[in-house]
Amino acid sequence: MREILIVGGGYAGFYAAWGLEKTLRPGEARVTVIDPRPYMTYQPFLPEVTAGSVEARHAAVSMRRHLRTSRLIAGTVSQIRHADRVVDVHPVSGADYELHYDTLVVTAGAVTRTFPIPGIAEHAIGLKHVEEAVAIRDRLLTAFDQAASLPRGAERQKLLTVVVVGGGFSGVEGFGELLSLATAMLKSYPELSFEELSFHLVEARGRILPEVSDKPGAWVVRSLERRGARVHLNTQLVSAEGGHVVLSSGEEFDSALVVWAAGNASNPVVHQHTDLPVDERGLIIVRADLRVGTNSHPIQDAWSAGDDAAVPDLASPTEGAHTVPNAQHAVRQGKLLAKNIAADLRGGTPRSYQHHSLGVVATLGLGRGIFQYKKIVIKGLPAWLMHRGYHVLAVPTWERKIRILMIWLTAALFGRDLVSLAAVQHPRDAFVGSGAASSHIQGTSGGSGHGGA
Repeated sequence: MREILIVGGGYAGFYAAWGLEKTLRPGEARVTVIDPRPYMTYQPFLPEVTAGSVEARHAAVSMRRHLRTSRLIAGTVSQIRHADRVVDVHPVSGADYELHYDTLVVTAGAVTRTFPIPGIAEHAIGLKHVEEAVAIRDRLLTAFDQAASLPRGAERQKLLTVVVVGGGFSGVEGFGELLSLATAMLKSYPELSFEELSFHLVEARGRILPEVSDKPGAWVVRSLERRGARVHLNTQLVSAEGGHVVLSSGEEFDSALVVWAAGNASNPVVHQHTDLPVDERGLIIVRADLRVGTNSHPIQDAWSAGDDAAVPDLASPTEGAHTVPNAQHAVRQGKLLAKNIAADLRGGTPRSYQHHSLGVVATLGLGRGIFQYKKIVIKGLPAWLMHRGYHVLAVPTWERKIRILMIWLTAALFGRDLVSLAAVQHPRDAFVGSGAASSHIQGTSGGSGHGGA
């Protein structure tokens, strides 16, 4: 039985494994997926997780629940030696080991792009994983609680100042959702005023949302500024040491929450630790049928898709164009991977990937959004409804769709949940702290329990 190894359980990897389980005949091949997380994160929902519009666990799809016949390994791949059909596995726990395979599928995705800016590593939070989205939400809620108990001044202003670096879809959507959450929270904090909120979106280029054309992008900037935000274009973050933000424009201020969403970089494993061919950006070179290599020099038994692959865009009028790294392509490429690998195993001919964009849609906060398809632009509430409708259909499994719809319905009836659980990031603090205080008590019953009458 052939061993099919999938490196990475993101969109492309999850859908490839899911599709192979449905396509392969019993005993035809065994699928192994290696990923450090036991779930696939549906990243388009992360901005709504930061705002509490989507429950964190509902933005994650359990691999063990849905990949019933695949072997799942919790870990990462530190080296790919395709010439020997072997990878080096670094498990979450235990010693490293080698794993042999017959067919390799690399869907390791991209990583957050960072720069050596002072203070970023110590104070910023990314927006690529569900844990980060939860931490951002809890930090904002905690900041409001703390600010409400302080008099007006520098410390209170720092707590109410939020900085998001990066004007792409992830940064703009996260920024819009956080701004919407903060504005709505003021109703529950009479001690705080709208004028005290200080939200800053920092973008190094002269515009935001490069996926849309200039006019819709400019409208988004005006929309955010009308809501009280500051959008800093052609501006870079110089420093964030100690929470003191310094911009290249010369502006300085303190912030208790810095979110880093300045784009993606190639996966180091793909870029530096593989014998597969990569381009100048560190992406795996693949053909239109998602096989690694070129038409003249294909690499046998190696496939790749998603954010770590340079997939030719056959739907683009520009020669040599590649598909953009987004969920819309990764999901469809993952599904095609399953069909092509199965066809290759059976001596068939793999199909080329070609997908015409359905347009781009973004949320800018509760009831606000923007959609563009070619020259068609829709703004405001209709675009926001389109965003929710598209993504609830796109998120995998009916179980997740129903859970998310129920959360949205509950929020529509009762509003957002404003409880911060920041302490969950350090769950033993209360236990350890209370242990010393109560150590002098001897001979007690050991707990209140749930019994008694």
